[in-house]
Amino acid sequence: MNKEVRCVIVGGGAMGVGLLYHLAHEGWTDTILVEKGELTSGSTWHAAGLVPNFIGDLNMAKVHQDAIALYPDIEEETGLSAGWHGCGAIRLARTDEEVDWHRYVHAMLNQIGVESHIVGPAEVQRLNPLLEDVSDVKTGFYTPHDGWTDPTGCTNAMAKGARQLGCEIQRHNRVVDMSLLADGRWQVVTEKGAITCEHVVNAAGHYAPQLGAMIGLDVPIVSVIHQYVITEPLESMTNLDFEPPVTRDPRSSCYYRREIDGLLIGPYEMSNAQIYGVDGIDWGLDFYLTPPDVDNIAECLELAMLRIPSWSEAGIKKIVSGPITHTPDSGYLMGPAPGFRNYWHCNGASIGITQGPGAGKYLAQWIVHGQTEINVRGMDPRRFGDHTGPKSVFAIEKAIDEYHEMYQVRLPGEQRPVARGQKVNPIYGRLDALGAQWQEVYGWERPQYFGEPEQHSFRRSNAFDFVAEEVQGTRQRVGIADLTAFAKFEVAGADAAALLDRVSANKIPVRDGGIRLVHMLTPLGGIECEMTITRLAADRFYLNSAVMGTAHDLDWLNDHIESGEDVTVTDVTDSLGLLAVTGPRAREVLAPLTGADLSNESFRWLTAREIEVAGVSCKALRVSYVGELGWELHCPIDEMAELYDALVAAGEPHGMAHFGAYAMNVMRVEKGYKAWGSELTTEITPIEARLERFVDFAGDFIGKDATAARRDQTEPLSMVLVYCEVDATDNDVRGNEGAYGRDGQVMGIATSGAWGHTVGKSLAFVYVDPAYEAPGSTFELELLGEMRTATVLSGPAYDPTNSVLRA
Repeated sequence: MNKEVRCVIVGGGAMGVGLLYHLAHEGWTDTILVEKGELTSGSTWHAAGLVPNFIGDLNMAKVHQDAIALYPDIEEETGLSAGWHGCGAIRLARTDEEVDWHRYVHAMLNQIGVESHIVGPAEVQRLNPLLEDVSDVKTGFYTPHDGWTDPTGCTNAMAKGARQLGCEIQRHNRVVDMSLLADGRWQVVTEKGAITCEHVVNAAGHYAPQLGAMIGLDVPIVSVIHQYVITEPLESMTNLDFEPPVTRDPRSSCYYRREIDGLLIGPYEMSNAQIYGVDGIDWGLDFYLTPPDVDNIAECLELAMLRIPSWSEAGIKKIVSGPITHTPDSGYLMGPAPGFRNYWHCNGASIGITQGPGAGKYLAQWIVHGQTEINVRGMDPRRFGDHTGPKSVFAIEKAIDEYHEMYQVRLPGEQRPVARGQKVNPIYGRLDALGAQWQEVYGWERPQYFGEPEQHSFRRSNAFDFVAEEVQGTRQRVGIADLTAFAKFEVAGADAAALLDRVSANKIPVRDGGIRLVHMLTPLGGIECEMTITRLAADRFYLNSAVMGTAHDLDWLNDHIESGEDVTVTDVTDSLGLLAVTGPRAREVLAPLTGADLSNESFRWLTAREIEVAGVSCKALRVSYVGELGWELHCPIDEMAELYDALVAAGEPHGMAHFGAYAMNVMRVEKGYKAWGSELTTEITPIEARLERFVDFAGDFIGKDATAARRDQTEPLSMVLVYCEVDATDNDVRGNEGAYGRDGQVMGIATSGAWGHTVGKSLAFVYVDPAYEAPGSTFELELLGEMRTATVLSGPAYDPTNSVLRA
């Protein structure tokens, strides 16, 4: 067999088949799914099949919605039942923090039309009478349209739907090799012959790392053994005339659901979880289970017995034990593999039955149309760096920790302690001695703030006062921040300017030393990247962006180099340190350390020069993400400590303050700066984001036609971004809170916010119906169960005329 097709999907579990189904519905029927055994024979078949609406991420909630919409109705399309049980679900809360989490998720689900209720202990027991002990329960989060489904049935139903539309499925045909051909297509070598395709998708589940290794690709997936217990029939279950909701219990770290007249209990061990197959899994294993280890789940089962004492009267009928894939953050991998064109991931889900249909839907959109209708940044495989290979300490320890924490609330700002210190720069020890509280971002350790450890909460925490001091010290005197954990690229060559001009909606700098903020768009006008471009010479440019976008942005630039162009893109993130000195006294701190003229006339805002500071060669960029007079100093990382020590010494007489990521976010919100990944995503164009001043419609750039069409459309926009003050109490906008109009209906969504310590206001960015865009307009935001008034502002709360920046 030698075939040529448009797309090959490798792996026949819920994720791979979900993608096949949706590619078929997108019209890509020239697609083959290759499965080494039978469909579902990896991890899918032994899943418990739970399908929850409850999740703490808005875009993942939209993914979950797709499964709940598809499974009950797919039989009408295919004639095959998905085995759907729409019994609803309850998640228990025992602490005030868990209750706040429930309030946050409730507000989030409201805006996408998912019915949910926060109920008291008595109602919890009414909904699920098997829960005899609710003494520690404060509330239950009830989603009446949740349920569970048959893993094999739902997968085969999707498979039939894809076949009916013309897609092909090859079973019992293992992929043995894969390679990239000279013409950019992929050759997939199977036991039954080769298939040549434009696109290839790794949907191989816990075999995904081995499939990736065929082309030298690290896939950050670690499989962890998950066990669940099925009891003998329970009299208490037999006596019920309804199926109780699936129940998730953080005390026992278990889920409970009905299984015929018995109970299915699924523990997530809170310690000693066991990994599987890190050194490789036998390709010949199908429908394989690992040996049960009831001792490892005994603590969870004992706690479950306290919650549901009646099951102690029944024996254990069966224990199912098998590997489930986990990534370092428990999110799945959906999107392009870093460094390869048209190689896609659709794998890594720990709840693939829930996420397979939605992952397939949005990945099909991405492959076919170049962007998705939801924000997929949290699903993009390129969110992980090169320290996260499947055998790395980071991937293994994070996967185990995520498993242990499956049913525990992750509080805002909380940083788990495992696998830390992957990337530290030379001043880590100095900052740690000053009381830095650290966050891990793309492997880097970056200060959140300086002070006592945070007592994390959905409400303002003890970090509030420390952050206030950092903001005030920077605004009133001068601040210093370690910004090494930002992405840095060099773009060089005779055609470097042509590449950057083609991918940038804004003009690129035309003079040496010029700096421009640019946005890079998809062909449909969605905001794909945000970068600052510094022109060092006519054929040499220096680019900066968010560190989480490092691999993503590198791919975007490389993927748009045209044949024959003389241009090279180099990632220099790890080789350069970055210190920001910013505030009204920044010039006074820097001037004694350099021979360069730092006057406003010689060194203007939004310009750059290569200078020496304290004897260290630096690219000095006069920019400030916090909206103050200041410079970013980009230097060789091995000289960073020397530069830092000189800056701190020079800053001491001026009362220099160290500030971290929390204060930086406060100050950027005060200044009204929009952020990539929250305000700026592929879901919207620069028109909805009100970024028209950063778009050069006289030029020619990717996404121009779609953006111009959006600008010129006669019908009202569906949403626009506003900046507002919020009548908050003890908590501020974090993002994903619903916005309500005068009729009491959801009409928008908040993206980010913070308490502005300088201006004394709670501030937020919110996408709203255009009827609420005018300054002075008011609407309501749901913050932790309370409706709070938001008032649209006419400009940034801090320095609206940029006079401070230009000082």
